[in-house]
Amino acid sequence: MQTAIDKIRELRALHEDGLLSRQEFDLRKNAILDAEYAPAQEAPEAAQLHSVPARAGTEIGLMAGQEVGPQNRRYRLERLIAHGGMGQVWQATDLATHAELGHSAQVALKILPPQLTQSASHAKLLIQEATRARRLAHEHIVRVYEWAQDPATSSYFIIMECLEGEDLDSLLAREGRLPLDRALALLDPVAAALDYAWDKHGLVHRDIKPANVFLTKRGDVKLLDFGIAARARAPSPLDAPASSGTAGYRAPEAGNPDCVPAPSLDVYAVSMMICQMLDGALPASNGHMPAGLTPRQWEALRAGFDRDSAARPPSVRALLEHIRKAVGPTPEEVAREEARARAEQERREQQRERELAARRQVEEQAKAAARLLVERERREQRRAERLAAEAAREARKEQLRQQLLAKREEEVAKARLAQEEAQRKAAQAKAAAAYLVQQKRARALQAARTADELAKLMPTPGSPVADGDGVLCDPFLDGAGSGPSLVLIPTGRFQMGSHEHERKIAMAAGAQKKWLERETPQRWVGIERPFAMGRYPVTVGEWRVFVQATGWEPTGEVNWAAPGFPQTDAHPVVGVTWHDARNYLAWLSAATGKRYRLPTESEWEYACRAGTRTAFSFGDTIGPEQANYDGTFTYNGGPRGAYRAGTTPAGMFPANPWGLYDMHGNVWEWVQDVVHDNYEGAPLDGSAWETGGDPARRILRGGSWLYNPRYLRSALRNGFSSVLSNDIVGFRVVRDLL
Repeated sequence: MQTAIDKIRELRALHEDGLLSRQEFDLRKNAILDAEYAPAQEAPEAAQLHSVPARAGTEIGLMAGQEVGPQNRRYRLERLIAHGGMGQVWQATDLATHAELGHSAQVALKILPPQLTQSASHAKLLIQEATRARRLAHEHIVRVYEWAQDPATSSYFIIMECLEGEDLDSLLAREGRLPLDRALALLDPVAAALDYAWDKHGLVHRDIKPANVFLTKRGDVKLLDFGIAARARAPSPLDAPASSGTAGYRAPEAGNPDCVPAPSLDVYAVSMMICQMLDGALPASNGHMPAGLTPRQWEALRAGFDRDSAARPPSVRALLEHIRKAVGPTPEEVAREEARARAEQERREQQRERELAARRQVEEQAKAAARLLVERERREQRRAERLAAEAAREARKEQLRQQLLAKREEEVAKARLAQEEAQRKAAQAKAAAAYLVQQKRARALQAARTADELAKLMPTPGSPVADGDGVLCDPFLDGAGSGPSLVLIPTGRFQMGSHEHERKIAMAAGAQKKWLERETPQRWVGIERPFAMGRYPVTVGEWRVFVQATGWEPTGEVNWAAPGFPQTDAHPVVGVTWHDARNYLAWLSAATGKRYRLPTESEWEYACRAGTRTAFSFGDTIGPEQANYDGTFTYNGGPRGAYRAGTTPAGMFPANPWGLYDMHGNVWEWVQDVVHDNYEGAPLDGSAWETGGDPARRILRGGSWLYNPRYLRSALRNGFSSVLSNDIVGFRVVRDLL
């Protein structure tokens, strides 16, 4: 067996020959030393706790381009993100996952070092922690997807959400001390994540520190290593989980083997982090008050790392609120106020002295002038008084005359403005009345036309082409079956696209500006001919009839009969390309003798809105009981709910006002139009837009079970390659009536 020294000597030879970089040499050397000085393996009876025999992992390390994982779930390592006591974190490509709309195949792999998994019982506990972390579905907790073991090296690794950005450790190293407001703002998402984990799952993080708080490039805050690092650092796999943590952030009671994990452990760690963020270092045992805190705020912060866990705030959220509410002037503000008061007092005293000196000077000058002018004043007094009185009278007369003239001009101007305003309002009222009469007449004519057309086209419940509810359903010419159920859609006009207020709400929910620009400019579109639209998306059962009749063979990446989640004949079919949908419509037209086609984008949005102008056909918000989507996300104050991880049967959710089901969510739906960046130059008569744009891609509408609720809005537009299939894309039929 090679010793650690032999292995390092071979690595050094490779490095000196130019076949290994200095960084890769250091990484592999550290891995060999970690394996050499790892803790001893457990007793043989402990190894029986795991079903797979334990075997030491690679000691030399891993390289970019290497593939790891079991045969049915392989990952290719792309680049090393981080390296530490918990092992290596690599950005990797999931080779078993097909690229989906808006979804990257990149994941993060945390590959645990061999010394942490040589013990079967320890490895089992780590896997249990990873399995518990998978249940944490929160926007501020990094998602843990799965754990796996590489059969070649027996190395365990955890598959997680791949993030771009930096951890709080890097931010503090780059920017140094942070102001209090920013420190609390960065920790608000951490508090929300901890509240969710404790309230929903009874979990405590137990290893909070700057390295486990991640800041993405989009400005989101994510909490890393929820419970996994704590279990990995336990001295023994059977130790109490609370006994782990990182020195400097670990609460005093964590060393007690009888300690039960509680939120007070995380409160202590976050309190120490706040000191570090404000002061640049962890506080000593007799730590001083960090800069930027008032005495009351320092008292609230010190309560967070009190040695008595019962004296701490009940949660991190409560700690942050106590600090914010502990108002009071800072020492710097007190010093500035005292200096300002002293300066003001000195200024007042100097002003009083100047005023006294000036007063004495004026009094002396007045006495001297009085003595010199006393005789002349006596002679001129009467004459001056007479002249002054006459001048005052004339001045008062002139002033009164000017005031009267000004008042008269003001009244004339007001009267003229009032007359002009009355004339303008009268003209506006007249024009508005004429417009309302014209609109009322136009609506009456349109309603009469629509009612007449529908009266001619609407099947009766007793007719052979309708069911008991009067829904149109075309029989096959050979009598062997019938086409999909159809709902009649009348003619009319509507505003296509989204208005500015709706786009602002969508941006607040996380929508990107580039996506929202596709919905502009909002404009009026007329649907000039009535048509019939599928009551539901084409189902698995309806597609199965087509496959059996034509011998159709799939060309896409997804098997429609086994898409990866349970389906019945009532579920919407997936795994069909745009061209597959066109082939189905050609076959259906021949089978029924009627003309079937895909809806145009204008017809789809017109039918989806069903006369509404809100973000969804049932209002400006949405809930998981109204459509099938990722219910762990919300939109515009809507409720949070379940994530179903697959399609749902047709008719499970309420229909829109015109009787159409699943227009929001479940599956994206193909339409006829090619992809354009916006509506500039789009048709206004409801026809398909197939000139210009990107002819290789076609428009998708409606959202799907995998997406956030903001993608389900009536106005939202998406696009996808017409030759690709997906497990989130289906389609709905349209039949011409005229």
